[in-house]
Amino acid sequence: MKKELPHFYVDKSYGGNQQWFKGFSMKLGGCAAETACDICIYLDLYKQTALYPYDANNVKKSDYIKFAETMKPYLHPRMGGIDKLSIFTEGFGKYIENAGENLELFAVEGTESFEKAKNVLTGQINSGYPVAFLCLMHKNKSFADYKWHWFLLNGYEIKNEKILVKAVTYSEYEWLDFEELWNSGYENKGGMVCIKK
Repeated sequence: MKKELPHFYVDKSYGGNQQWFKGFSMKLGGCAAETACDICIYLDLYKQTALYPYDANNVKKSDYIKFAETMKPYLHPRMGGIDKLSIFTEGFGKYIENAGENLELFAVEGTESFEKAKNVLTGQINSGYPVAFLCLMHKNKSFADYKWHWFLLNGYEIKNEKILVKAVTYSEYEWLDFEELWNSGYENKGGMVCIKK
């Protein structure tokens, strides 16, 4: 079984990219803002919200960069990064509220079981909502690009009893083993932020 949500392009790029952002701190630590920006544009396109202040049907790089500057006060880079789900839910939740939308966010901590995480993830994707994911440290070297990083999950595939997830970041996507991603091998874990349906 495979389920992928549609995504948007910024010119020819698959979604946004924090490397476009202004200033060193946003280029280095703007992954939470990028993830939130991508979610906003998706929700405007497919859930009839009004979170992106520009044309969601024709996302221009210059507008996306300006939008990241708008999101920055809510999810600004800091020492240690946005390393807790609560920081993301509070910041992004405040942006949603100030934009006049009534959406509720909820967190699934990385300490929860893989089974619970899998059920929540598939439920979100099946309902048409992408998921924000935070990976902190990870013992599996194949996840090195995702360490201390926020990114989007917008699809899954169940294959031979394994579940793969479609991870979106830096204008690219990759299919990852969700159980391996979830079980980082460290006590200090990230997790997921989801939208209450």
